[in-house]
Amino acid sequence: MDGAQPIFLVKAAAMSAPIVIFGATGGVGSALARKLVAQDRPLHLVARDSDALAALAGETGATSSPFDALDEASIAQAIQDAGPAIAGLAFCVGSIVVKPLSRSSVDDMLVAYRLNVVAAMVALREAAPGLAAAEGSAVLFSSVAAGLGFSGHAVIGTVKAAVEGLTLSVAAELAPKVRVNCIAPSLLETKMAAPLTANENLAKGIAKLHPMKRLGRAEDAAALAAFLLSPEAGWITGQVIGVDGGRGRLTA
Repeated sequence: MDGAQPIFLVKAAAMSAPIVIFGATGGVGSALARKLVAQDRPLHLVARDSDALAALAGETGATSSPFDALDEASIAQAIQDAGPAIAGLAFCVGSIVVKPLSRSSVDDMLVAYRLNVVAAMVALREAAPGLAAAEGSAVLFSSVAAGLGFSGHAVIGTVKAAVEGLTLSVAAELAPKVRVNCIAPSLLETKMAAPLTANENLAKGIAKLHPMKRLGRAEDAAALAAFLLSPEAGWITGQVIGVDGGRGRLTA
C-alpha cells in the first residue's frame, strides 16, 4: 500500500466528523448551524459570546469552544477541541467598517484585516490536517464590496478582497483532499448590519439597489454554505459565489 487511507475509512471519518462553525452565534453562523443540524450533521460551534454559544450548543446538541478571533492560540485550541477529523469548516466571522477614507485609520485597517483575513488563515491552517483526514470542505465569507467600488468601503472592501485571495490560494494548495470556497453576500439583515438596516428608510433605499428588491437574510447565505459543505458540491472548489440579490452582476 502507498500509505493512503482506504476509501471506506475516509467515508466513515467524513460521516462522523463535525463541521466547525466559527462565529456560530452570529446571524449566518446560527442559521447555518440550525440548517446543518436538521440534516443530522454533527457540529462543533465556536463563538466569542459564551452565553449565546452555550444556548445554541444546547439547542443543536453540538460541542463547542469559546474563542477570541484575534488570538491565534484560541483559534488553534478550538480546532483541537473539534477532534482529529473535520468534515467542514465555516468561518462566519467578519466585520462591517463603513466610513470615508478621510476618517479611516491605520488601526481600522489592521483590526479588520486581523479579524477577517488573519483569523481565517489561522483557522484554515490549523484545520487543514483534520479536513484532509475527512476529505472535507471549507467556506469563507467575503462581500459584494470586494468586487464593486462602493464609497466609504476602503477598509472593508480591501480586507474582503484579501479573503477572496486567501480562498483561491488555499483551495489550490489543499486540493484534491480539501475543497475551499467563498461566499460574497450583499447586505444581510443581521445583528452585525443593524447600524445600516435599523433605519427603515435607509434599509428600503439599499434594498432598491438590488435587482431582487430586498435585503438578504442570514438564511440566504447559510443555504449556499450548507450546500458547499455537502458531498453534493464535491466538484466545486476555488470559487467566489455571490449571494447578493443580483447586485454584484446586474444593474437594478
